[in-house]
Amino acid sequence: MTQVLDKPHDVLADLLAPQMEAVNGLIRDRMSSKHAPRIPEVTAHLVDAGGKRLRPLLTIAAAEMCGYTGPYHVHLAATVEFIHTATLLHDDVVDESQQRRGRPTANLLWDNKSSILVGDYLFSRAFQLMVEPGSLRVLDILSNASATIAEGEVLQLTAARDLATTEDTYLQVVRGKTAALFSAATEVGGVIAGASDAHTSALFEYGDALGIAFQIVDDLLDVVGDSKATGKNIGDDFRERKLTLPLIKAIAAGDDHERVFWKRTIEKGNQQQDDLDYAISLMKKHGAIEATRQDALSWAHKAQSAIRTLPDHPLRDILDQLALYVVERIK
Repeated sequence: MTQVLDKPHDVLADLLAPQMEAVNGLIRDRMSSKHAPRIPEVTAHLVDAGGKRLRPLLTIAAAEMCGYTGPYHVHLAATVEFIHTATLLHDDVVDESQQRRGRPTANLLWDNKSSILVGDYLFSRAFQLMVEPGSLRVLDILSNASATIAEGEVLQLTAARDLATTEDTYLQVVRGKTAALFSAATEVGGVIAGASDAHTSALFEYGDALGIAFQIVDDLLDVVGDSKATGKNIGDDFRERKLTLPLIKAIAAGDDHERVFWKRTIEKGNQQQDDLDYAISLMKKHGAIEATRQDALSWAHKAQSAIRTLPDHPLRDILDQLALYVVERIK
């Protein structure tokens, strides 16, 4: 197994710092509004909250790894970040969240209406940006990703609180709400660089697998993570009655007595003070946490296999390391 670098994301960010500064400048410029000052206020609260900018970094890295020397990977990276930020604003309203990245959510500081409308504004800005490179293929990839993200969120909403939700349905949700933007971010980097179909396909596969691993780990961190490190409260998914992978595995392995507990807490929403601790104990009892971690590791290895089909390049090696590091976050 390849030795894991210390925080490959930081290494990637350092190498691509000038390009990302251009991305951040474009984001600040395009999130402005002459007539509605609340738009930059709400957007800046989330954009400036210290996020890792992983998705735009992937776009820049993919383009440069494929030999791109033009200016438009910056536009596409900003597009990806706007789409991501818009979905976060909307998600926090849907989930009634109160904390993101260790700070109060925009819907808590302002209101739901502002969060939804500013999210809509950012989606519109994203479409303006993705048109500027003049590539129909790029437009097709990113617009499809936007639709897929919305589809995944609706699927999650309809599957929520349903104890019959399967791992296949969970994977479909994750592919929509998370992996779609990861795969689009990497694929458009190759497309704008004029990479071969084989290489752009490999970039898509890498982003897809990385995004799935990332979301699985995110779900695990809600169970076994450190709230100070994640910026989110432990157990939020359980309290919101979301059927995440460790929960699905524990429910499937449980007996009739445990199913009564899951029906009360997840289906009916009747949760008591010690229910989270008991839910986590059931996940541990059935090996659901470790099994979920192994699933995440499997997807990380798929991402590594995909990226290793591209030509040798320092950025390729860092992306390879990044896939494994995503899973190492839960240690």
